[in-house]
Amino acid sequence: MTRPRLLLYCQHSLGLGHLARSLAVADALSESFEVTLLNGGRFPAGTRRPRDVRIVNLPPLGHDDDYQLVSLDPEWTVAEAQEERLRRILAVLELKSPHVLLVELFPFGRKKFAFELVPMLEAARSQRPSRPLVLCSLRDILVTGRRDQAGHDERASERANAWFDALLVHSDPAFARLEDTFRPRTPLRVPVLYTGFVAPPAIPPLSAEHRLPRLLVSAGGGMVGEPLFREAVDQHRELFDRTGLTTTVVAGPFLPDPAWHWLQHQAAESPHLHVVRRVDDLCTDMACSTLSLSQAGYNTTMDILRAGTPAVVVPYGAGREDEQASRARRLDALGALRSVPARELGTGRLLEELVLLAGSRPAPVRLDLDGARTTARVVTGLVGLPPAANTIPLTPHGAAR
Repeated sequence: MTRPRLLLYCQHSLGLGHLARSLAVADALSESFEVTLLNGGRFPAGTRRPRDVRIVNLPPLGHDDDYQLVSLDPEWTVAEAQEERLRRILAVLELKSPHVLLVELFPFGRKKFAFELVPMLEAARSQRPSRPLVLCSLRDILVTGRRDQAGHDERASERANAWFDALLVHSDPAFARLEDTFRPRTPLRVPVLYTGFVAPPAIPPLSAEHRLPRLLVSAGGGMVGEPLFREAVDQHRELFDRTGLTTTVVAGPFLPDPAWHWLQHQAAESPHLHVVRRVDDLCTDMACSTLSLSQAGYNTTMDILRAGTPAVVVPYGAGREDEQASRARRLDALGALRSVPARELGTGRLLEELVLLAGSRPAPVRLDLDGARTTARVVTGLVGLPPAANTIPLTPHGAAR
């Protein structure tokens, strides 16, 4: 039997979180759909590809510190990449004629990519003989620090009402609801459905003797992780003296080469410091570590919750970014981790928090972490398909506001 076709658009800029979450959702959706993923950022070597998902890599674009578009491939200028991306997107849309179009984050973010997203959505609306079901894939917490936040929210609400059939929020509503960080004047008319968090599979509990005596340090893709890595390196000898823990830094594929070379040099000078560019499964590596130190991106915090390892996070918050800090505060209040603001790096507080947590256990947190499978069930139900054999019946966790 031919499966219905689903086209998923994902653009990641600073890190890998959006791509990793979209890959997990695409993998779950492939049980019932023929899935094609449009990837607008870099696709690092070694990234796991879902077996039954076709990936179309667009000329990669990102943004700089001033939020201006930059080409991430020297073969393309920004203008050339924009033109080619739009051509490929519209060609795939026409070729696949999807039954479902799933758009990650837009219109709640990715304003710089409206040059291709608006034409894609307009073309989808004009698709014949019938247009696709158009859905938005949205994380738990949105950025709220924009200069014109009220205007941004209003435009997002208008666009959502005009082009989308439902919003899928990858959050447990007991933890964060859309209205916590989205307050337009014009109310949303489209249904808001909560899927639970998109997290890695559960890991069997490990006893203390099966954990390596180390601090595992990570920062997602690594593009903005250098300040955290430098602090961890500066403190690693004293951490070893006070706790007996070595330090392992997972640099990430996007850490700039000068910072990576500095890390390698530091590790060569110390028996208590190890550095690697990437690992296959960060969640499992966390579970096998005594402590974790990281930023507070969506995927990293899901790894922390699954791993059950005592963790300190230093949320990334440069420019207008505030969603990591908000997520970290909420998880800190639940006892799942400890949060240290980036402005307190260099004060000694980070080391004290790590020493305090060594040998402790985080409080149990009862949040729904089955968001990938629930997303597949929700989308399956919206298009009228029977649920896949290995899933429970469709029961969305939230309803329209």
